[in-house]
This record gives sequence, C-alpha cells and structure tokens, in this order.
Amino acid sequence: MNLEQKNMSLNERIAEDLKQAMKAKDTIRLSCLRMLRSSLKNLQVEKRRELTDEEIQSVVSSLVRRGKEAAKEFRNGNREDLALKEEKEIKVFYEYLPQQLTPEKIEENVRQIISELSAESPKDMGNVMKAAMARMAGRVQGKEVNEIVKKLLTS
Repeated sequence: MNLEQKNMSLNERIAEDLKQAMKAKDTIRLSCLRMLRSSLKNLQVEKRRELTDEEIQSVVSSLVRRGKEAAKEFRNGNREDLALKEEKEIKVFYEYLPQQLTPEKIEENVRQIISELSAESPKDMGNVMKAAMARMAGRVQGKEVNEIVKKLLTS
C-alpha cells in the first residue's frame, strides 16, 4: 500500500484496485473485487447511506469467513482445485482488513477480558465473546475467538 492509498477511504481504495485489476487482466482479483463491490452496494442500498470503513471491513470479514467455509467443504469433497481458488480469493480479501491477530495475541486478549469480567465458567461465554469481538473487531475471525474462549472457560 503506497502513501496515496493510506489517505483514501476503503471504498475509494477498492474502486481504484478494481480499475488496476481490469488493466492488469488479473481475473481472480477482478472477480473478488466485483464480488466485494456487489456485497457493499447491497448493504449500502439497505442502509440508504454511504458505508463507513468499519462496515466495509465487516463485509470483507464475512466474505473471508464464507471463503474459508467453502474451501473446507471443497476439501471434504476432494475438490482441491476449488479449495485453492477460494484460498487465493481469501488472500485478496485480507488486503482490505487490518493486520490479523495471531492465535497467541487473541488468547492474550481473551485472558485479559476473562479476568476483567471475572468470568469463570462456560455460562459467561456470551459476555466474554461480546467484549472480545468489540475489542478485536476486524482483526480476528469470530470462530477463532469462540474456540479460544471455549477452551479457556472450560479448563
């Protein structure tokens, strides 16, 4: 990402990258960005206003999640070629999200939240998840956080 891109809104950056992908005839990137633009447009129509960068990141995050699920299903169906295609698309989407946290960092944050909330059992999972997702929004996938929270609250 160059200096000029840092000053753009996420929406402008996606539009610019779409143009570049067209010029470069980068089919996978072009397909991903068109899918993303379509999802963003649907949400924008639904909300009847321009989307914030956070809302855009939320859409990107859901596309990453869907891609991971699809790749897993393709692997279960012995379709490695389609699983690899999904993973290439996921890499493109990750470019529009903040740097993702490592499992170690997620666990560190979750431990901190558990102690702040004095959570002790799986009954407290909802409160811990809510706080964790708010604190680490856009930098984690909910499924990863859920697994870590479950592990820490049951041990």
